[in-house]
Amino acid sequence: MEEKKKSLEDLESLKDDTQTPEEVVIEVAKPKIDELGRAYATGKRKDAVARVWLKRGAGIILVNGKDMSKYFARPVLQMLVNQPFSVAGVASQFDIKATVKGGGLSGQAGALKHGISKALSLFEPALRPSLKTAGFITRDSRVVERKKYGKPKARRSFQFSKR
Repeated sequence: MEEKKKSLEDLESLKDDTQTPEEVVIEVAKPKIDELGRAYATGKRKDAVARVWLKRGAGIILVNGKDMSKYFARPVLQMLVNQPFSVAGVASQFDIKATVKGGGLSGQAGALKHGISKALSLFEPALRPSLKTAGFITRDSRVVERKKYGKPKARRSFQFSKR
């Protein structure tokens, strides 16, 4: 019984030490923008790497010096690149200048999407939760499995012959 009294007294003493709501300081994430008003991020997917510079503008997307519609001719890839803007609700408010290397067109579009998402979250930290819940901030780490010796491909085996 005495132990209960002691523990209750300890809890009462803690009650006095707690902070009031006015004393609690909440840190708000600050945008990471360079002197030219741009946010920079790197996106990766498969073997492709995209370097992305994002700034306020009319919605122009340049990939390796070309317009996005010329570089990614397939509408599916264009839709993939534009997904972060539609999820964040900031369509055609930002200009993108990106350089993409490695991989194929599909991997490059995925890398660009990842880079745009990261740059958006750096430019406006308030957009990060919506991009995170959509899964655009997380890097898709799936890559091609390596070929094993004694096999024609990574897992494919030669046809088995009993006789």
